[in-house]
Amino acid sequence: MKREIIVNSSLVETRVAVIEDGTLVEILIDDSHTQSLAGNICKGRVLKILPGMQAAFVDVGLARDAFLYVRDIYEDTDSYEELLALGEEGEPEPSEDELPSPAAGRQRNRPRRNSHVSIEELIQEGQEVLVQVAREPLGTKGARITSHITLPGRYLVYMPMESHVGVSRKIEAEGERSRLKQIIEEINVPREGVIVRTAGVGRSREEIQADFEFLRSTWRGIKAKAEPLKAPALVQKDLDLIFRIFRDLITQDVARLVVDSAVEYERCMEYTESVFPELRQLLFLYTEDEPIFTSFGVEREVEKALRSKVWLKSGGYLVIEQTEALVSVDVNTGKYVGKHDFEETILKTNREAAVEIARQVRLRDLGGIIIIDFIDMARQENRDKVMTDLKEALKADRSPTNVSLLSELGLVEMTRKRVRQGLNQSLSQTCAACGGLGCVRSVASLAHQALREVEWRMARKALPRIKVRAARDLVEWIKAEEAEIVETLQQRLSGEIELSVEESYPPGKYSLLAG
Repeated sequence: MKREIIVNSSLVETRVAVIEDGTLVEILIDDSHTQSLAGNICKGRVLKILPGMQAAFVDVGLARDAFLYVRDIYEDTDSYEELLALGEEGEPEPSEDELPSPAAGRQRNRPRRNSHVSIEELIQEGQEVLVQVAREPLGTKGARITSHITLPGRYLVYMPMESHVGVSRKIEAEGERSRLKQIIEEINVPREGVIVRTAGVGRSREEIQADFEFLRSTWRGIKAKAEPLKAPALVQKDLDLIFRIFRDLITQDVARLVVDSAVEYERCMEYTESVFPELRQLLFLYTEDEPIFTSFGVEREVEKALRSKVWLKSGGYLVIEQTEALVSVDVNTGKYVGKHDFEETILKTNREAAVEIARQVRLRDLGGIIIIDFIDMARQENRDKVMTDLKEALKADRSPTNVSLLSELGLVEMTRKRVRQGLNQSLSQTCAACGGLGCVRSVASLAHQALREVEWRMARKALPRIKVRAARDLVEWIKAEEAEIVETLQQRLSGEIELSVEESYPPGKYSLLAG
């Protein structure tokens, strides 16, 4: 797989596109108003505890109070008090092998995952807590925070309050897994929480140890900085988008990183020379006249990603609809009718859809519960092929996903970790005309509504004259379709109805004026 990373940097915003084998699969955007909050470490103050939900509202300095669940708090109260006394990138990869804990290894604080401990036993209102933003504010919901702090590095994820150590399951070569396990066992004498990321493949013991020591030093700095601060306060801000690229996106399969800003290009060069000199050969400065996202076809793909319908190469299509609770994906054969066997036609459409769904999930950054309605297939072996294709295509996704079995009805349930707003929420807003319905009132319906109001006013208030100011489409429809009704109203109610086009009105709008 050939991966290219395209960076469009301007005073307005920074955008990063990830292209795999010529196809856009991911888009990241940071601007001065919507900079990423995920990964930030804050010192917050507990405002209110909700026993019924086993959660708490915490003020971390954001517009809305953050939400802290009991399972995101450590079980060891004494050690947690020590943490309090300090006054998605960036998360551990979702699947890893746990290394056996040495018999003599000291037992560190573990999150209480299956206990019935009450949140009131762990924190009290008014207390200060050191937390990390796990999920950014979404819609009307505040940020979700956790005390399970993680510090991502180039090759490792460091978890200072954990004792879990592991290697990403995305590293499949057993020999390499064993080598990395051995390195971690040797350098991690304190038995602190560590996960080796996929970027650690092929790295030497010295490189991995340097990353480990850097992260430990960073954590010590965070603790020292947090101690004198008064909540709410930002303790540690995550890297900006440009540098997160190097930390989270640069792997061995990246062919090049193209930047269209000379200033950002120089920043990248300085960063690579001091930290990752081997990456310098991947950097390129884009100097063409055409905008970089237009040249690489990114703008066109982003526009497509804002639509609900996605066409497949075969002629089939997907319909993707988002609600607050879940995302639904409907697969249709569309223009594709096949050649011979109906089951084979369905199979080809579903397999193509499975791959495209995985791409759209990444591109649109869809999260939460996702329901996929594949076209019904009669043969079990065909269902297995579709599920294999879907799971294989999702392996490239950096966000954790969990896929269920394909049901008899052709439905697949999957979940994907949601950290920030998706592409649609970031780049679009509710339609002013339809109010988010996806459709607007018909001209006929609005014309009838206007005429009902005219009739009511003339009859109830005995108005001799009413002026209807309306958009051109309404006026023309009334004159063409309801001229008799207008004339009848004037005769019965002994009044005058004047129709006037208001060019400044959007389609469907009207107002009534007396006299």
